[in-house]
Amino acid sequence: MKALALVVACAATGALLAGCSSTPKSSNKDDSAFTYLLDRKPNWTENKVDALPALPVASNLIPFDVSGNTPLTFAVDAKSLSVGDDGVVRYTAVVTSPSGAHNVNYEGIRCDTYEWRQYAVLNADHDGWDTVATPFARIEDSTLNGYQATLYQDYFCANRTPAASAKQIIDNMRQRRTAASQIH
Repeated sequence: MKALALVVACAATGALLAGCSSTPKSSNKDDSAFTYLLDRKPNWTENKVDALPALPVASNLIPFDVSGNTPLTFAVDAKSLSVGDDGVVRYTAVVTSPSGAHNVNYEGIRCDTYEWRQYAVLNADHDGWDTVATPFARIEDSTLNGYQATLYQDYFCANRTPAASAKQIIDNMRQRRTAASQIH
């Protein structure tokens, strides 16, 4: 009985494979321009950044941890954080050295490509922005102070899209709810 079932299964598989190997009907369609779905480049357009946010104030800064190996401290200005419909999370980052020196940058992280860019930096007089339009660049995980990687992985992005609304991201950062801490 088992032998008969095996013969029937083999015959059915053989018939199925024979049907798959038949030659397709010829068509006049040119297949030379064929690209696989995952190889297609999407027609992505970044939202235009028309206005820069106000300079950050200490009461709006949300600190976050990057590495125990750095003496620098990192914070995001809650008032500047936005999530664009282009999949870019924009924010002001404040990096402070132990001596009190600050680097203040208005940046964006593109969730679908694991990239970041700068839009502006604090000017030399510390009273406004200097516009610097850098292109998107790959986020480097291995840099000692790779705070963009921390923001991407812990708060801003999930499954190559923004993790939540700006309000929810800010709330998660204030409560120190990282992506890893929310897995049950």
